[in-house]
Amino acid sequence: MLDTLDAQPPDALLALIKMYAADERADKIDLGVGVYRTNEGATPVFRAIKQAEQRLIDEQDSKSYLGPEGDTGFVEVLRPYIFGKDCQLTDRIGGMQTPGGTGAVRLAVALAAKAGVTRIHLGMPSWPNHAQILDDVGVETVPFRHATPDGTADLDAVLGAIRNAGPKDAVLLHGCCHNPTGIDYTDAEWGEIAKAFAETGVLPILDIAYQGLGHGMEEDVTGVRIVLDTVPEALVAYSCDKNFGLYRDRVGAFYMMAKEPAQLAAIVSNANALARANWSMPPDHGGAAVRVALSDAGMTQVWLDELDEMRARMRRVRDRLAAADNEVPGLGLAALAQQNGLFAMLPLSKEQITSLREDHAIYMAGSGRINVAGLHAGNTDKFIAALADVTKG
Repeated sequence: MLDTLDAQPPDALLALIKMYAADERADKIDLGVGVYRTNEGATPVFRAIKQAEQRLIDEQDSKSYLGPEGDTGFVEVLRPYIFGKDCQLTDRIGGMQTPGGTGAVRLAVALAAKAGVTRIHLGMPSWPNHAQILDDVGVETVPFRHATPDGTADLDAVLGAIRNAGPKDAVLLHGCCHNPTGIDYTDAEWGEIAKAFAETGVLPILDIAYQGLGHGMEEDVTGVRIVLDTVPEALVAYSCDKNFGLYRDRVGAFYMMAKEPAQLAAIVSNANALARANWSMPPDHGGAAVRVALSDAGMTQVWLDELDEMRARMRRVRDRLAAADNEVPGLGLAALAQQNGLFAMLPLSKEQITSLREDHAIYMAGSGRINVAGLHAGNTDKFIAALADVTKG
């Protein structure tokens, strides 16, 4: 039976990682892997997480099962950062821990499908795993254009997707720091999006994977809060990979907002059943570390300071690239200063991307996506010069 399976294409990013590792050139640059890097090229464990992990070592007294909902304390300490300290929707919102943001997205799509959703509208380009998850769950992906050629969000396209959606449709949106473009909706645009959701009754699925890496912890979820304050129901997926540096520990959360408080228990019970069938329960360690860190004022401040450092560094890189717009005409580098987070898209051809890799030791995704955090003061000028070289007429 297993011999009937067709071989699947290898993951392009994993192949890129192997090529980069095998490259012996000392000045090579990795802009492919989606992790934050320091000026020294490291992806360190956060100082706040180190402190929290030490406390767990000293004080944790059991590794017993928690259940499909995971660490409820972790889920609760995240709430004020996502929904606001004065959120008036608390009795309508339930949550649970998931294996990373990927698990949260998977659970959101599966729960939506169980509720009757058959199609999900998705702005393209998007994180590649979005469409793969939709396909695996058995939900149709309906694409719409996320961004315009000038490097801004296509508001007309998302409003059209919402207004033309059917009664069994949902719309999946990135909460902030869009992957792969870095192009976010403005607060005013979020207001129009929220109004369209409220008028049509279409279910929003909001994916928050980079809170704190755009403009700040509060600013990065302003759009999400605008939507939640306006619509009757919604699903929210959350990742701690980037803003806590817990990539391999798989730390995420999933929140469900019901129309009425009395409906919430039934919704949560269905999510728990789906989680039980998928992964039984999420891994505990990373979520426990976040819970400890956010329950201690000192550790929380250390964490917020670390986020400030990360965000400021990426903003400096973006500003330097934007300032080079005249040095590399035609790529629209100026727009990068207005975009957010780890990623940006450059309109490069396959041949130009290959030349960057082979001639300049610069590794990036074949789509033109770059990880801004892979650049720093010591290699940004080299990158700009290489772009000028491969794009010259």
